[in-house]
Parts: sequence; structure tokens; C-alpha cells
Amino acid sequence: MTLRVTISKNGHSTGRKVIVVPPTFVEFLAAVSLSLGINAKRVFNCHGGEIHDILFIRDNELLYISEGGDFCSEREWVTLNVGGKLFTTTRMTLTAKEPFSMLSRMFTIDSGQFNLSPSSVDSSGAYLIDRSPTYFEPILNYLRHGKLILDAGVNVQGVLEEAQFFGIESLVPQLESLADDEKLKKKQQPLTRTEVIKALVRTSPTTELRFQGVNLAEADLSKLDLRSINFKYACMRGCNLSGANLSWCNLERCDLSGAKMDGAQLLGVKMLCAILEGASLRGCNFEDPAGSRANMEGVNMKGAVLEESNMAGVNLRVGTLKYANLQNCTLRGAVLAGADLEGCDLSGSDLQEANLRGANLKDTTLELMLNPLHMSQAIR
Repeated sequence: MTLRVTISKNGHSTGRKVIVVPPTFVEFLAAVSLSLGINAKRVFNCHGGEIHDILFIRDNELLYISEGGDFCSEREWVTLNVGGKLFTTTRMTLTAKEPFSMLSRMFTIDSGQFNLSPSSVDSSGAYLIDRSPTYFEPILNYLRHGKLILDAGVNVQGVLEEAQFFGIESLVPQLESLADDEKLKKKQQPLTRTEVIKALVRTSPTTELRFQGVNLAEADLSKLDLRSINFKYACMRGCNLSGANLSWCNLERCDLSGAKMDGAQLLGVKMLCAILEGASLRGCNFEDPAGSRANMEGVNMKGAVLEESNMAGVNLRVGTLKYANLQNCTLRGAVLAGADLEGCDLSGSDLQEANLRGANLKDTTLELMLNPLHMSQAIR
């Protein structure tokens, strides 16, 4: 009866060969030596039992061939001491998925031993690896189940460096993609109060400071001197600008929805088509004694609160102020021509010489006005 067996290098899970068993044990050692490219001296079955006679070899059996070392299954458990933290895993985990990696080479059997020096073992027998355990753990888990899982707070760049160091090539592209995504997200993160202050300190008073298109959402910029800064197209949603000096700033098409701007100085500010929907501007001052007027043409201030603000001479032409609260505001000489004032509360406000021609005054509250509203002001 012809017997066929599967042979593998001692401790290896790859590179297996199927051969026909010759009549004698000496011939068998010669055949497996030629097939596996090693100097075969010892033969073990899958349970670690050593075979000395051809009579003990069974058909279709898996045999491990050694060059002299003791039996070592590919499932052998090993303990790693990585940067002071112990990890227990199998040798197959370290070698099977990435057979050409540094980890695989370190734990490949050569003459019955791992390719590590005796100094690589600590007092407990764990193999010492001088790397970061935080970044090594995701790599080990990837070798175990083939999925990259990163806990919150783990730096992707750090794991990428370790994957490159250990030669886990199949993992590198995934980590590079994640690292690029992180860099992009970081660029898109809103600037903080500290970062804005640094920019203010480093910029000469004679130099125009530009924050065009910058993300300042939810930033706390309260009580800062921000005069003459260019914020055009900036995202300042929910920004805290209470008590800040924004005089002569360019806030054209800036998104200030939900911003807190109570008590802010807004002399000569440029807010063309800016979005201030739901913003709070209680007690703000827009009037410049020198005569420059705030330009807020086409602004969206739907539902905004501007109680007791000084808006004398402000240009709000074709602006949207639906349901806005402008109680007790000073709007002397303000341009509200074509503005949508539906449901707007203007009670107690000063509208002397204000231009309301073509404005939508549907359901607008005009009670307790300081000066009577002339018909000529509201002619469509």
C-alpha cells in the first residue's frame, strides 16, 4: 500500500509538501530533506511524538520535520514583553499572516530555536521588545483576526510607525488612509481662543489680519479687540463675541447664526449678506461718531434679538428680519427699504428719518414708538 503524508518544517504552518513515503526511514529522511530544502534529522507527529520507524507513519498524516531541535507546534504559546507590558499569543499569530515581517522572522524556528538572542528574554521568560505597548496592541489584534480596531485616543500615526517598523505591510495602507483623514479633520477643526489671541499678538497693528473662510464655530472670542479684521466667509456659528470690539470688521457672508454678540461694538462693520439667524445682539453699538455707517445689506437676522441696540444709520436694505426682536432700538436714519420685517417687534424703537420704503410690515409691532412714523417712510 502506497502511503502519502503532508510534511512541514518543524513549527511552521506554511510551505507544506505532500510526498510518497519510501520503504525505509533513512530514505524518508532523504526525501523530506530534498522536498523541504533542509537537513532532516527528526520527525514528529502533530501531537509532538517523535517517530523513529517507517512503520509508525500513517496515511495522510501531518508530520513536522526538524533539523535536530525539539518539537515546536505552530500553535506554540509565547509571551512578549513590549515596553514593560506583557502580551501572550501564539507563534502562528506572529508568523502566519505576514510571513516576511520582522515579527515573523523573529519567531521563525531555526535549528529548533527562535531567531532571537538570549538577551532578548526577561527573567520570566518573556521575549523583550523595546517598543510602545499602546501602539503594538492594535497590530497584534490585527494579526489575530485581520481587522484594524483602534481604541479612542490611540494616535493613528503612532500605530502606523509601529506597523512600518515591524513590517506589517498589509496594514500600512489602511493606517496611512486613516492618518490622512485625521490630518484633514484637524485642519477643519475650529480655531480656539488661544490660537486667535496668538495671531493677534503676532500681527502688527498696521497689518491687515485675515481670517477669511476660517472655522471659528463655538469659539470664545468674548471681550477681545478684533477691530478691522477680515472675517469674510468665516464660519462663526455659535461663536461667543459678547463685549468684543468688531468695529470696521469685514463680516461679509459670514455665518454668525446663533452667535452671542451682546454688548459688542460694531461701528462701521461690513456685514453684507451675513447670516445672523437666531443671534443675540442685545445692547450692541453700530453708530460711529466719525460718520462711517454699518453696511448690513441683505443680512439674514431672522429671529435675532437686538434689544436696546444703537443702530442709527445702519444699512439693512432688503435684509431679512422676520420675527426679530428690535425693542427699544435706536434706528434713526437707518435704511430698511425692502426689508422683510414680518412679525418683527419694533415697539419703543426710534425710527426717526428711517427709510422703510417697500419694507414688509405685516404683523410688525410698532407700539410706543418715540416718534410717529410718517407715511412717506413706509410707501411701497
